[in-house]
Amino acid sequence: MTELPMAVPAPGLPARVRIHEVGARDGLQNEKAVVPTEVKAEFVHRLAAAGLTTIEATSFVHPKWVPQLADAEALFPMLGDLEGVALPVLVPNERGLDRALALGADRIAVFASATESFAKANLNRTVDESLAMFEPVVTRAKAAGAHVRGYLSMCFGDPWEGAVPLAQVVRVAKSLMDLGCDELSLGDTIGVATPGQVRALLSLLNEQGVPTPAIGVHFHDTYGQALANTLAALQHGVSTVDASAGGLGGCPYAKSATGNLATEDLVWMLQGLGIDTGVDLGLLTATSVWMAGQLGRPSPSRTVRALSHQES
Repeated sequence: MTELPMAVPAPGLPARVRIHEVGARDGLQNEKAVVPTEVKAEFVHRLAAAGLTTIEATSFVHPKWVPQLADAEALFPMLGDLEGVALPVLVPNERGLDRALALGADRIAVFASATESFAKANLNRTVDESLAMFEPVVTRAKAAGAHVRGYLSMCFGDPWEGAVPLAQVVRVAKSLMDLGCDELSLGDTIGVATPGQVRALLSLLNEQGVPTPAIGVHFHDTYGQALANTLAALQHGVSTVDASAGGLGGCPYAKSATGNLATEDLVWMLQGLGIDTGVDLGLLTATSVWMAGQLGRPSPSRTVRALSHQES
């Protein structure tokens, strides 16, 4: 039998996509239960064994705000044996940066909002106040030789403000890049984006001087549009896509947000398009089935469910 999915390349798409795996950070921080540090470490090691080369490891946020990731200092050293794997960490401020750099982290992420309502809910600051807070973080991280990613949430819609004007998103995106970020991740935090909106935002960012190679996309699947939106981004030339193993994750500050795009669903589509990811889908699926067992519930990923059902 011919191996599935059948690879049928489509014109105008990247030859390779780098998957920025967020399950160990964005996924687990939204679990009600606190996952043991040893389980988190094994999760990251299993993801690396499946071929993922960028795995967001943890967040150096005050435990009061994200108790699920309070073990960052204990976890990060347990990942030191992963050669050739980038391990980005999220930092909210200079104190978080100090903690991360002290452990040798060399890939830092900051988390901004395109809307005032979410900036207030998530950071307790205005958009401009949050950018001012990130300025020394980015400057110091770059001075330390770290790669810096700027997350931008609510790029396509906000639960309080509704539709977000593209020009508003671009203003904050450019501000993050002007601070010195190497990479920009466009977040559809509540999963309301559609492909035309994705193409329009990417085009406007290009027009305003933000190059496509510096852009990644981060879609949630609230309305089942994550893969369609990803394909629209790929057609524009984007080659960095955020995804979460098993579809773990959501957003604790936006109650209408559901899970991230499942890494397995993304890999299935990319393999079908003949796009290289370096990921072993079987090993990745087994990892998500294992983690679902640790969490005591099935994975929401359709690909995980389909493949694990075939093997059972």
